[in-house]
Amino acid sequence: MKKRDLIRASALAGLGALALPRPLLAQANRPGIVGAFEAAEAAFVFGLPIVMNYAVMYEFAIDRNSGQFKAPFNTMWNDAQVFTWRDTAIPTPNSDTPYSMSWLDLRAEPVVISVPDVPAGRYFSVQVCDGNTYNVGYIGSRTTGQGAGSWLVAGPGWQGATPPGIKGVIRSTTQFALTIFRTQLFGPNDMPGVVAVQRGYRSEPLSTFLRQPAPPPAPEIRWPRANADLVKHHFFDFLAFALQFNAPQANEAAIRARLATIGIDGRGTALPHSFVDRMELLAAAFEGERKVEAAVAAAGVAMNGWRVTPIPGSQEAYNGDWMLRAVAAKAGIYGNSTEEATYPFTRTTAGGETLDGSTGRYTLTFGPNQLPPVNAFWSVTMYHGGNQLLVQNPIDRYLINSPMLNGMRRNADGGVTIHIQKDDPGEALRPNWLPAPNGPIYLVMRLYWPRTEAPSLLPIGRGAWQPPGVVKVG
Repeated sequence: MKKRDLIRASALAGLGALALPRPLLAQANRPGIVGAFEAAEAAFVFGLPIVMNYAVMYEFAIDRNSGQFKAPFNTMWNDAQVFTWRDTAIPTPNSDTPYSMSWLDLRAEPVVISVPDVPAGRYFSVQVCDGNTYNVGYIGSRTTGQGAGSWLVAGPGWQGATPPGIKGVIRSTTQFALTIFRTQLFGPNDMPGVVAVQRGYRSEPLSTFLRQPAPPPAPEIRWPRANADLVKHHFFDFLAFALQFNAPQANEAAIRARLATIGIDGRGTALPHSFVDRMELLAAAFEGERKVEAAVAAAGVAMNGWRVTPIPGSQEAYNGDWMLRAVAAKAGIYGNSTEEATYPFTRTTAGGETLDGSTGRYTLTFGPNQLPPVNAFWSVTMYHGGNQLLVQNPIDRYLINSPMLNGMRRNADGGVTIHIQKDDPGEALRPNWLPAPNGPIYLVMRLYWPRTEAPSLLPIGRGAWQPPGVVKVG
């Protein structure tokens, strides 16, 4: 049997309840069986960030019973704590800045995002990410400074003039978008300082901001229920649904044409499949995901066992590279653009041995004057290698970051060593302990507002600073 035949056969077990109307094979413009597979595989790569985004949006802003629900659209949600192992909707979550967020429905009118004066020295950022997972704008320490202000986020069809009191307009390529607020926490006792800043965050429709009558509401939407299992087995149905809210972009003409050949027309209509077609689509998704995962593993520049991948962020920077966009989403959806934060990640020691907390103990040592070069702060976060989620542990510690340095044990030369293991190393080393899972390890370093002057990690692959390698003990 050919490899593709094996893939298709293995997909049969996961077809489940994919019962949908008429056979796709009967469509006159449908490609041949091999052509459909190739088109569907390309559609998976193109659509992965879009479907992942929809699944998160559904849990966070639509399904009040999801267990992950935050707030309805155009409403501010503040969290006076960092993410923990209990937060499972987003893989590779940040756990060193308390989050605030607002999902935006931009169909009826734009939404205004306002921030307060933030004390000097406390890093904050507001990332505006649309349904294509493009970072379409930033507000905060790096881009706009610490001062108060209001910015308008507009959907693809809005043509109005910039209203008074608005410092700038951020354009979303889609009708729904997400604003992610990150506010630096200096330590467990600093949460009141974070909350004071969060009280000044605002998300409100333009009419409310201007104290004017609201326009007619946008039509109600019948949202398809989403969870990890449904997305896995009905990927293309979710893609077909979500694309109706994503205005076609100039650089999408070729991929949209390929999507149309397998029934995804961008109008949100259900896909018509026969049993054979469903098998073909599921097998293509399987192969597409395999290729994305392989690309994630090989992404970026290798540095002492770590890999550092530039995240273009904007639509212009991705420039139609759908695999790169899928890799960025798979590695950590809603990741900051490189200039806002840089993310070295690893699953291996410096020598290439797979990190596994069930069989090994490890160290990560920053030499004197070799701490990560940043304008804001840095962290090293532990995730389970199987699901990229935070790891439950007896001291509720999910990361080591620069605000913790004063309480950590220093080496004789002034450097600092992080001890990575599942078992408590004892009282003397506990301040330097990063608890590991009883299984595979995935480590992510976050460098917020990385410095551009030497020594720097930037430009990636040519900068003077590199993350030190993880070393196995004994």
